[in-house]
Amino acid sequence: MGVTSNDTPSANRLHIGVFGKTNSGKSSFINAFTGQEVSIVADVAGTTTDPVYKAMEIHPLGPCTIIDTAGFDDESILGAQRVERAKLAADKTDLAVIVFAADEAGNVGDGLGAINENKEQELWENRLQEELKWYRFFKEKHTPVLFVINKTDVADPKPLYDYLKNKTGEEALLVSTRTKEGMTQVKEALARKVPENFGERLITGDLVGENDLVMLVMPQDIQAPKGRLILPQVQTTRELLDKKCLIMSVTTDKLEPALATLAKPPKLIITDSQVFGYVYEHKPKESMLTSFSVLFAAYKGDLPYYVEGAKKIDTLTEQSHVLIAECCTHAPLSEDIGREKIPRMLRKRFGENLTIDNVSGTDFPEDLSGYDLVIQCGACMFNRKYVMSRIDRAKRQSVPMTNYGVVIAHLTGILDQVVMP
Repeated sequence: MGVTSNDTPSANRLHIGVFGKTNSGKSSFINAFTGQEVSIVADVAGTTTDPVYKAMEIHPLGPCTIIDTAGFDDESILGAQRVERAKLAADKTDLAVIVFAADEAGNVGDGLGAINENKEQELWENRLQEELKWYRFFKEKHTPVLFVINKTDVADPKPLYDYLKNKTGEEALLVSTRTKEGMTQVKEALARKVPENFGERLITGDLVGENDLVMLVMPQDIQAPKGRLILPQVQTTRELLDKKCLIMSVTTDKLEPALATLAKPPKLIITDSQVFGYVYEHKPKESMLTSFSVLFAAYKGDLPYYVEGAKKIDTLTEQSHVLIAECCTHAPLSEDIGREKIPRMLRKRFGENLTIDNVSGTDFPEDLSGYDLVIQCGACMFNRKYVMSRIDRAKRQSVPMTNYGVVIAHLTGILDQVVMP
């Protein structure tokens, strides 16, 4: 069976987040935009609670994930939690759509000509402060923003349009989710705002090309369920096939027999980080060496920053505090790399009293100031926008951050021998 858009991993899709006040018409907009009943629509405020993520193919944007979020102004009992989850969705957003209702500002003014007095200006500011606050949030993160004014069939959008243009320089698109007017223009505008080079990043960079032999060393342990490969292995293999490389896949115990059958050594060996040391000791000197985690550190994050962070390991002491952040949310496993192997390596070097915290999924602290080092997994389950938001948080708080594969290579003493895309 051929590969379809549904086979595109969520982390590789264009994430379009839809934001706005309660009952601004966000859910109706998404249903009209996608042509599907993605979100529940009702006249009751706060119908959308937790963010709704929907993967689909949208022409001319390609594979996308549409995110419907709770209202900025959710004042329900759980409102604060819902807004926090909307902020998490914002960290994952590649393109942001902020939906306004044409009647949102009431009868304040009749266009910019009427906004001459401080009181009039203040009324506009008060009623639109949440939207403008989020607009500034996205601009600070260099996330493209599209303003959409909904409900143009029931109210005059000109005063709001003019105010937004005057305040931000952004030209809003006018739509009616009831009549579907303006949806084609929204898709075209979003296509123009797709970040440059989105989707063009390569896992293996320019390390290998057509006809190069690549060996994948993939220990099939408890972290790789029987009958399946983990996502980085699958995605890397697919990319190498697209590059027309020659691929040889082995488990760790078959590395030496496999190398013995070859007439010439592989150009590149990609290994699971946990067996970095063994593979380095047994690889041909002509073969370049890297790991899936190192490749994904570059593909999803900031590899030079991770390498600098790894150097901070040497400054740790038994009194240091380390955070290990894993994207997956599986139950702890025996010999888990993030919960067992890396902590054991660190404590062997710095002492058993070294404090190590583990978090998983999106449970990543806002305040990192209590940590001496953050170690992030390869992040195959997250999109690059979200990983970079974590890196930006660490940078702002001057907390060094690194990656599983980079840490293991450093602790093994071979980081300078590992090739990086």
